[in-house]
Amino acid sequence: MTSRAGEPFQRARAVAEAEELLAAPVRSTGPTVARGVPLTGEWSATDGAGFRIVPLWEGPSLTGVYGREWNDAEDAAEGHLVALADELDRRWGPHRTIQVHTAVHERQTGGTVGPLFEALFSQDLYGDLTVWGPVGPAGRWFAVTVGHSDGDAPLVLAALVGEGGDPGVGGMAAW
Repeated sequence: MTSRAGEPFQRARAVAEAEELLAAPVRSTGPTVARGVPLTGEWSATDGAGFRIVPLWEGPSLTGVYGREWNDAEDAAEGHLVALADELDRRWGPHRTIQVHTAVHERQTGGTVGPLFEALFSQDLYGDLTVWGPVGPAGRWFAVTVGHSDGDAPLVLAALVGEGGDPGVGGMAAW
């Protein structure tokens, strides 16, 4: 569960939060730390050296959801990602897609992946990254992704911002 549980997706709000995230400070050093809402523990952000990840939207629980309803839930989540990407393309230029299957395979076979991908996978965000960058005066990278932990868990749309290396360079371990 995330701090966004129960909130409807609103593209304008997601765009505003993307721009805020792009402009906000990002730690340059230190360990990766996932933060939660104090009373509930729901995930609200993960900060690491050179990156920050936040949930933008969380879908409903998928407990007892099968067949057409399952497909509808997946389509809705992907639709939110596409709607946000379309607007960000208009603002920042075309995005590119970084497939994460190589990093997933590396991690599953005992290899190491960079801290950003460890942080994404720790939040069960295994979806491909829709990436822009460099963006803005600071030349940061920005991405969105959709993921969920298992068949019953809600789908989550998350955003991430990074400084420094390109997330697609060096087997994706550079960012």
